[in-house]
Amino acid sequence: MTRKKVKLAFISNDAARKTTYKKRQKGLLKKVDELSTLCGIDACAIIYGPYDPQPEIWPSPSGVQNVLSKFRTMPEFEKSKKMLNQETFMQQRILKAKDQVKKQMKDNKEKEMTLLMFQCLNLGEIVHNNVSMTDLNHLNWLIDQNLKDIDKRLEVEDNNYNNDQSQIMTTQNQVSVQMTLPPPPPLATPWKEEMPMMMGHSEMTMNNVDIMQRKLSMDLMVNGNGDETISFGHPHNANLQNEFWPNPLP
Repeated sequence: MTRKKVKLAFISNDAARKTTYKKRQKGLLKKVDELSTLCGIDACAIIYGPYDPQPEIWPSPSGVQNVLSKFRTMPEFEKSKKMLNQETFMQQRILKAKDQVKKQMKDNKEKEMTLLMFQCLNLGEIVHNNVSMTDLNHLNWLIDQNLKDIDKRLEVEDNNYNNDQSQIMTTQNQVSVQMTLPPPPPLATPWKEEMPMMMGHSEMTMNNVDIMQRKLSMDLMVNGNGDETISFGHPHNANLQNEFWPNPLP
């Protein structure tokens, strides 16, 4: 949970002021300890408060004496380089506040001139007759800036449109080239695919011969009587049998 922002002002309530003093005192001494440890510098802290008879000293009286002696031996320029008193601190705060006010006034003036520009565009004439020359110059500068921004936007849009058109033309050319090309010739059937068909045809032929031989053998066993010819129910069957199986009997 984030800590809410505290208003920097004197706390009128004595109990709340004392509690805040104790908390901030511990926090300040902790920060000085961390600064000295992390950055490897000599630091000390002396805090005078109305709630303690003796001032709070960190890290020790001897450590404070060493740091103060080093500070006194420094040159005057280095000593007062970043030193602030109440007067200089307030002067810096005033300058910072003036800069913020100046920036805010500039933003307000720009918004005011923008509103005046749109009102003039809607009516086709200057709305206020008591506009000063400074405001007119500022309005002229604002109009010029808006026109420059519009020109830049139009240039970017034209470049994007030209790029899109070039891509469309390139795609159409590629499609037209693909449509004009003749279709590829049909692929020839590999011999490995033809072999199973040929083998299947030969197997079917041999199976028919085996069936015919078995049928003739059965007819021979049933009707065979020592004659030279055997009747198979049709005149040409005898000739077929004599052609393939001649009569072995004398």
